[in-house]
Amino acid sequence: MNSAWKDRWNERYSSEEFAYGEKPNNFLKEQLDQLPVGSILFPAEGEGRNAVYAAQLGWQVAAFDISIEGQKKAFQLAEKNNVKIEYEVGELETLNYKPDQFDAIALIYAHFPANIKSLYHKTLDTYLKKGGVIIFEAFSKRHLDYVAKNEKVGGPRDIASLFSIDEIKSDFPNYDFDQLVEMEIELNEGTYHNGIGSVIRFVARKR
Repeated sequence: MNSAWKDRWNERYSSEEFAYGEKPNNFLKEQLDQLPVGSILFPAEGEGRNAVYAAQLGWQVAAFDISIEGQKKAFQLAEKNNVKIEYEVGELETLNYKPDQFDAIALIYAHFPANIKSLYHKTLDTYLKKGGVIIFEAFSKRHLDYVAKNEKVGGPRDIASLFSIDEIKSDFPNYDFDQLVEMEIELNEGTYHNGIGSVIRFVARKR
């Protein structure tokens, strides 16, 4: 992952305001509220809004991102809400997560660079226990049409970094999907997710 990618996110997270707000993603909240608490991993967690919410529910939370500024904001938010989270900075292959370590993994707008996103998905799969759950929301390939009309909705501008249902099925072949949909939603998350966009959402359990 090149330094320009890291610099971009450090710059975004270096301001006093939270780029995507302090509240959890709506879909993630809906799903976590239904699950028994356990251990959960948040890849590409940014400023920590989702990890902190999970910790408030009693989850044992681990998170990572390439941005040191994101980590700083996440610890700040955790302290504000009187919870503790584990949060590492680095690329996935440099971190020391273990096979079958987690009961759940939350991939919320975890748009990894196109050349590694499938590899990351398959690596993350090894860290999830059998019977564990993945919660996923991210922009679909159709989202390019939406961001062309409204830049404030955010998201990647290259189609290879966006997702299709076929890609998801290919990356997670050993899962039973409780839901897997492509849909239009309205986002209101901080400064950088505002407006109508096209997303893929899924909840799936590892066989």
